[in-house]
Amino acid sequence: MARPSQPKLSTDAIAKAALKLVDAHGDFTLPQLAKALSVSASSLYNHVQGRDEIIELMRGQAMSAIKLPDLENSSWQDTVQGIAIEYWASYSKHPRLIPLMTSYTVRDSTTLRVYDALAEALAAAGFEPKQRLQAITIIDSFVLGSALDAAAPSEVWVADTEVSTAFRQALDSGQDVQDRSVETFRLGLDIILDGLQSSLA
Repeated sequence: MARPSQPKLSTDAIAKAALKLVDAHGDFTLPQLAKALSVSASSLYNHVQGRDEIIELMRGQAMSAIKLPDLENSSWQDTVQGIAIEYWASYSKHPRLIPLMTSYTVRDSTTLRVYDALAEALAAAGFEPKQRLQAITIIDSFVLGSALDAAAPSEVWVADTEVSTAFRQALDSGQDVQDRSVETFRLGLDIILDGLQSSLA
């Protein structure tokens, strides 16, 4: 009688399973991950060194969805905008991953490739090294914060106490949370790009 086949384990399978757990629960443990993959917890260590590496693998999974624009035939604004939009779209699908990964140093090669493309576009536009790092940090912070906002509840603010007329009017504008999230992200990105352009003057 043939022996039952064992599930094939790989770093890719581990990352995908861990990401599903994070999407559902906001975190993961190695025993939970092993159970999801139908393997023993000890067998995970044949493929990864531990939790830190798994978080980096999940970062790579999220960033792998980003398609980099043609740097040679795009303006720096179009390049930065295109990357930021795809970056935001990817993490909007996995907002619960953001708090986990932001406390870890970025080492994933797929992620570094995205930052490298941003740096090249900014360098070609004339940004000095310090300005490039500042710009990348601004974009990174804005994109991840906006991705978290995309996962906000339908009613973000409830004013049970007296608030100003200005704030009340804003609350009563009644914009759908998804529409608000998308429009606010696009507006904020435009403001950042305009500000970066002004800093070159």
